[in-house]
Amino acid sequence: MTERKEIIKTGWNLDNSYARLPKSFFTTLNPTPVRSPKLIILNNPLAKSLGLNVQELQNNDGVEVFAGNQIPEGSLPLAQAYAGHQFGHFTKLGDGRAILLGEQITPSSERFDIQLKGSGKTPYSRRGDGRASLGPMLREYIISEAMHALGIPTTRSLAVVTTGEPIIRETKQLGAILTRVAASHLRVGTFQYVSKWGSVDEFKALADYTLKRHFSNVEADENRYLSMLKEVIKGQASLVAKWQIVGFIHGVMNTDNMTISGETIDYGPCAFMDTYDPATVFSSIDIHGRYAYGNQPHIAAWNLSRFAETLLPLLHENEDQAVKLAQDAISEFTKVYHRNWVSGMRAKLGIFNEEIQDESLIKDLLSMMQKYGSDYTNTFRAITLDKLEDTVLFGSKEFAQWNEMWKVRLGRQQQSKASSQQLMKNSNPAIIPRNHRVEEALEAAVKQGDYSVMEKFLDIMSKPYAYSSEQDKYSTLPPPSTCPYRTYCGT
Repeated sequence: MTERKEIIKTGWNLDNSYARLPKSFFTTLNPTPVRSPKLIILNNPLAKSLGLNVQELQNNDGVEVFAGNQIPEGSLPLAQAYAGHQFGHFTKLGDGRAILLGEQITPSSERFDIQLKGSGKTPYSRRGDGRASLGPMLREYIISEAMHALGIPTTRSLAVVTTGEPIIRETKQLGAILTRVAASHLRVGTFQYVSKWGSVDEFKALADYTLKRHFSNVEADENRYLSMLKEVIKGQASLVAKWQIVGFIHGVMNTDNMTISGETIDYGPCAFMDTYDPATVFSSIDIHGRYAYGNQPHIAAWNLSRFAETLLPLLHENEDQAVKLAQDAISEFTKVYHRNWVSGMRAKLGIFNEEIQDESLIKDLLSMMQKYGSDYTNTFRAITLDKLEDTVLFGSKEFAQWNEMWKVRLGRQQQSKASSQQLMKNSNPAIIPRNHRVEEALEAAVKQGDYSVMEKFLDIMSKPYAYSSEQDKYSTLPPPSTCPYRTYCGT
């Protein structure tokens, strides 16, 4: 009775609708208990929005849940099965080190997955140990919360706990568990898995579940599965355009890392671009640049084509007609993405209305930025603040000509200069989670046990459009280095 009261006090209100799907979609199992968990960081605003009691979550019972040692009432822990095209190669996958506790029902009746990442072995672990180390879990916490602050749909991070147990990677490291919050963990890879290894009835059950969970607005449509495909396409077109607009590089856009809900998921080798270059790659394993910054829209379309292929039996009873419906839907991705991207780039330049030559104005600026090795974020920051002398473009004849054209363009719209600047401030982050700042915070936390650097960084990053003086030092570039920055799949 005492344990039940403690769980109630924390505010957990869990269901697990996914567990009511066919059993082949998942394996029910509890997280592997850990020795001596310690709470490292708790996302207080997110916890409150979920209807959780912040104070109680910091007590022993709250920490025990984050560690997987205690299962809240209503939870039915499970590991999800899915598949995926990893760097173009199809394989069977699943939650190899994650357990879905269930879905938290918020005070406003919204439903969010609560997942423990690094919570032990599952049947899908293959050769892994099911655990995670502190650095990558804190990295996901930092980047996912920064993405949220930037206004980009993303999974969120609720808490990180250390386990009190070492794990072995290249060296001995401190084990940790991240509590991840998501609209759901349904992926393109989930549909690929059931399409490949499930029955027609099972696949239809997954599609109907997805419609009810995410796209109830189209459930009554004549061809609701086609409508769902179109909704997913629109969501991903919007998401990837937002990535491009802030210079975010996901790093591993496998089909198992594309959500049906349209949220960014899995922050392993991700990073933010400094110098503008469409060929930018940070991931150590992306040796051919498949997931380079400039390729992200193309890869999104490719992944969506794989999703559409799974839906063919539901789109139309005639295979040829089903293929045509799918192709027509996928062909819209490029148009919708482009519309989102141009609209976002117009806003970055303070442009409210539309003119045909706007795209040339945008591309000319990007071309100059690439030619002169200009920092992506800081160039737009300088333009926003009317401090053109702060860019490496300043002083070049072509930039002077571009600047005159831009000013003339702004003069043709009804909105005032002050309105344009405010639009630019709302559209151009003054700061991004610079890679060297992320590494600085992680090094202090993991190597020195000093979390103050990370906490300050998170606080600064929570308002990226504030343009406050305290943000200035976080906008500076890393010192010159002969070694390119590299990221690694987090373990």
